[in-house]
Amino acid sequence: MSIYESDLFQNALAKLEQAAQVGKIDPNIIERLKYPKRAIQVSVPIRLDDGTVKTFEGYRVQHNITLGPGKGGIRFHPDVDLSETAALAMLMSFKCALVGLPLGGAKGGIKVDPRNLSRQELQGLTRRYATEIGPFVGPDKDIPAPDIGTDKQTMAWFMDTYSQINGYAAHGVVTGKPISVGGSLGREEATGRGVAYCINFAYDYLNKKVDSNTTVAIHGFGKVGVPAAEDLSAQGAKIVAVSDVSGAIYNANGIDVGSAALWVKEGNFLKDYEDATLISNEELLELDVDVLIPAAIDGVITKDNMDKVKAKMIAEGANGPLTNEAVTHLSEKGVFIIPDILCNAGGVTVSYFEWVQGLAHFFWDVDQINKTLHSILKKAFYEVMDNYECFKCDMKTAAMITSIKKMEAAMKLRGLFPG
Repeated sequence: MSIYESDLFQNALAKLEQAAQVGKIDPNIIERLKYPKRAIQVSVPIRLDDGTVKTFEGYRVQHNITLGPGKGGIRFHPDVDLSETAALAMLMSFKCALVGLPLGGAKGGIKVDPRNLSRQELQGLTRRYATEIGPFVGPDKDIPAPDIGTDKQTMAWFMDTYSQINGYAAHGVVTGKPISVGGSLGREEATGRGVAYCINFAYDYLNKKVDSNTTVAIHGFGKVGVPAAEDLSAQGAKIVAVSDVSGAIYNANGIDVGSAALWVKEGNFLKDYEDATLISNEELLELDVDVLIPAAIDGVITKDNMDKVKAKMIAEGANGPLTNEAVTHLSEKGVFIIPDILCNAGGVTVSYFEWVQGLAHFFWDVDQINKTLHSILKKAFYEVMDNYECFKCDMKTAAMITSIKKMEAAMKLRGLFPG
């Protein structure tokens, strides 16, 4: 597959061009932003537990590093490919710029189903991948983080590999690490917490309040969905449906979020959870709720099902869960869409905090982290709303305009090398 062929990349490119036209962005800047700075493909051979050698495909794409080092997760998933990775790197550039971080956009991954590997095989895979992309990453170059199929243990292995090769403990090479090796308090739940914060900002903007009458459905009850559900439930909201790969569960009176989260954490599938009705993931997306949070994968709301979506507000917890056609259609229907590059930016923001703490060797308490996260996301939310009102466009376009204008200013000041 060409780097430009995936639906996700084409969606990101179309949104970039639409925002450029509406926001009157310099076309020379847009020309540069259409293409990643660097795309790396590596072979990742490991010895399996049975003694055989298997080789996996690995990627790392750095889209734009005008504002600072690259930043973006590492994904272990069977559907990882170069084009998807490039699209996610592009979205990371826009996300970092939008919330004002001195970081660029990057993304990486390995085409693998991590559930089919033992712990020892996963460690070997991570360490070999870290070795292969090692020359291109580092605290001042590109800083990976966890994503789908990876976690804090993956980051600890990656950090240790990089540190062993370079001869010193490099805390700043990755974020999302365990606390004991330089991780940050609040990082694990940061993306979901940021989703909840953005929903609150949107409700404030609309002169409403999240309370016991607020119904919420969450597509993807994992790293993003669980913390979002916990925060919203603590405010009184009724979480009526959540889902995982096995299906979705529904309870009109509200699901016990703590019980369901524990059930999933213990390795169980939601389809086997007893205190709710089993429905499909597709049915969850079509529920008549106040807030829908697609927090799993991209492309779940498309031209094929957008007419069936009844939610009044959609908070994009995942990257690109709505296609451009769906965004246009639902926006015209009056659905308030909180765009992904704003809504799920809590994770990269607290990753930035972790990177700063690691470089300074000085760590913050969780109250300071949450307070600073809230402040940064609130500022970005109202910058997006200003452009939403100014350009009379949909929220996704407003967020892109806000982000690209910040990148445009920096890129013009730095100029084009060699000129």
